[in-house]
Amino acid sequence: MLSEQQHRAAADAILKAEATKVPTPQLSRLYPEMEIADAYRVQDLWAEARMAKGARLAGHKIGLTSRAMQIASKMTEPDYGRILDDALFNDGAQIRADAFLKPRLEVELAFVMGEDLAGPGKRIYDVMRATEFVVPALEIIDYRTEVPRAIVDTIADNAAFGAIVVGGRPVRPMDIDVRWVGATLSKNGIIEESGVSAAIMGHPAAGIAWLVNKLHEVGAGLKKGQIVLGGSFTRPVDIAAGDVIHADYGPLGAIGVSFL
Repeated sequence: MLSEQQHRAAADAILKAEATKVPTPQLSRLYPEMEIADAYRVQDLWAEARMAKGARLAGHKIGLTSRAMQIASKMTEPDYGRILDDALFNDGAQIRADAFLKPRLEVELAFVMGEDLAGPGKRIYDVMRATEFVVPALEIIDYRTEVPRAIVDTIADNAAFGAIVVGGRPVRPMDIDVRWVGATLSKNGIIEESGVSAAIMGHPAAGIAWLVNKLHEVGAGLKKGQIVLGGSFTRPVDIAAGDVIHADYGPLGAIGVSFL
């Protein structure tokens, strides 16, 4: 385990990279003894610093929901990060690409909580019962460290979260089969990716149940009104200034966003 002084130095490195748009060397290289618990502590300190400057916790994101990504990262479970309200965009937004270091887009579903939900022992049906709406969402992922990255780099870097774009048609979770939401992702008029939500751990709510139980271990949970990104069901697509993105979710509508 790292010392608290090292935790703070690592968090400061992420904050500096975010501000200057110059990636920091991998924390796993700077602190070879860094463990998963250290990485989450660094994430905590990063979030505390951002919220001290006025950002508000709007929810959470879940990453590494596919088995292939877990194997590649040498993990046996997903990871998670925070969604802050200053990184929340609506359908039709024009977003500055230079607000990020190396932005990429993923297609996801977001769960809007209708009531508080805390562990332990929560399951998919608990998540479905506590969810008010499911809504199409795009996640912008970003790296504030150099690559290649170890899993501790990703977790410390707020699980690679950059921003979220929500749009389309909100639906109540029991009104559709949320396992079979399909979507295509187009960049500049060309379909780059497509997928179906069952690719997220077999059920999009499975990752959220995992998150609730994981947050319980640190004395936290999900709150009414918070938004939770359930994980990507497409591969990430690189984006840059000038790109126009269209994600078509069929009956759940579409999201359009452009980058300046």
